[in-house]
Amino acid sequence: VHLAESGGGLVQAGGSLRLSCAASGRTLSIHNMGWYRQAPGKQRELVATITMGSGYTNYADSVKGRFTISRDNAKNTMYLQMNSLKPEDAAVYYCEARYTTTWGAEAGSWGQGTQVTVSS
Repeated sequence: VHLAESGGGLVQAGGSLRLSCAASGRTLSIHNMGWYRQAPGKQRELVATITMGSGYTNYADSVKGRFTISRDNAKNTMYLQMNSLKPEDAAVYYCEARYTTTWGAEAGSWGQGTQVTVSS
């Protein structure tokens, strides 16, 4: 499974951005996808996750009510709509896909990341 993020950029505090994560390869084997972020000097942290079947979502407390994760199974693409952005949301955002390999093992793939910068 290969992932490619897009949609990052520079935005003023209070503004919005929408990130996309396009999956290719064994996309039918993906069962969960998620967004993570890493700011300079900090550990990578979970932002939101979504299951590909039921669409069940989970959010970090810091983004609840402001960010929305969604997926379009027909396009093999996951999105992160980010509203009311704050300077502390600035980070490199990564998407991850959890999938089952051909031999039945659990595996994960990461995208290359997309930079989100929020000016105050």
